[in-house]
Amino acid sequence: MKILVINGVNLNLTGKRERSVYGSQTLEEINEKISAYAKARGIETAFYQSNIEGELVNKLHEAFLNKSFDGILLNAGAFTHYSYALRDAIAAIDIPVVEVHISNVHAREEFRKNSVLSEVCAGTVFGFGVGSYIAAIEGLKFRAEQ
Repeated sequence: MKILVINGVNLNLTGKRERSVYGSQTLEEINEKISAYAKARGIETAFYQSNIEGELVNKLHEAFLNKSFDGILLNAGAFTHYSYALRDAIAAIDIPVVEVHISNVHAREEFRKNSVLSEVCAGTVFGFGVGSYIAAIEGLKFRAEQ
């Protein structure tokens, strides 16, 4: 199994911004934990981050067209709440995508409670820090074994 982890807007500043919300681990440290966890279970991972909506769309298209991944974990950041372009890109591909968030979006500002992506994702995991990514991996693995 091979999983692509896509992190969107502002996640490159994880560990440096709003530590009370996102924690003190950098995105690189989070990616290392995800990679180690997956590797121990025989799962390959690849990572991508961009602050540009179109680049995230392109990465989803590329994964689909190249048939290079069995699943995708997507933390779109604030794009989650309004990016119909990302929503349509997820709907257009046949790779299961799990929406992931580090924080509990339902315990935050009202606008964060709405996701335009959830409807077209295989699942959503939020509120567990790096554990959200780990739970999403397990969900994709379970789904693939069915």
